[in-house]
Amino acid sequence: MAVFTFHLARTQIRTTAMALCRPPHGQQVPGLQHAECLAMMTLGAPIVSPARMQLRHLAMFAAWESQAAIDGFLDCTKLGRALAQGWHVRMAFQRRWGHVREFGGLAESVGEQNPSAPVVAVTLARMKLPQVPRFIRWGKPVEELVRDHPGTTLALAAMRLPRTVSTFTVWNSLQEMLNMVHGHSSVPRPGRHADAMVERQRKDFHFEFTTLRFRPIAEYGNWEGRTQIVPA
Repeated sequence: MAVFTFHLARTQIRTTAMALCRPPHGQQVPGLQHAECLAMMTLGAPIVSPARMQLRHLAMFAAWESQAAIDGFLDCTKLGRALAQGWHVRMAFQRRWGHVREFGGLAESVGEQNPSAPVVAVTLARMKLPQVPRFIRWGKPVEELVRDHPGTTLALAAMRLPRTVSTFTVWNSLQEMLNMVHGHSSVPRPGRHADAMVERQRKDFHFEFTTLRFRPIAEYGNWEGRTQIVPA
């Protein structure tokens, strides 16, 4: 079964730019199934702001054949060594909703899921460029909801021009994440996510979109001085 990772690292602009233009692939890196390299964004930041595309902060979401393949990449490649200076979490797949071609082979759901256990959620979307203004209008309130939600220990977004956007969230529990999704959280304006999903169903913002849910296995390193980001 595949192992998934999400990496965060502070890098040189040139390193991030090279990763965005030429992400690693399986012919270069043994055991790598697919990798998405993105520049980090701050959720809820002003639309015209340096926080919207941080070229000194690199994120990578990847699927691997094994944990040994992850170790080999981090130890033996230039990009891997740069990412090893940051933080990453290793994850086991639990659920897929929606479809992005590169991850389309995943089952819709795998195994039992404990509502009290911590989970990691990754969204990945390929934008319809004419729909970007609508996406911003409906998406920014959702960014602020997720960013400020008491159930998250880490919440951020990332992008790769011109079409790819992603979010990454670590939740104290599956139940808290589901409460947010369905508008049942005890926070101001809890229905922001649910309202945006209704609008998306009315007229899609994306030509591909998926939400993937994972069980965290282990985390390594630190992010901006933080360790133990995944709840015990």
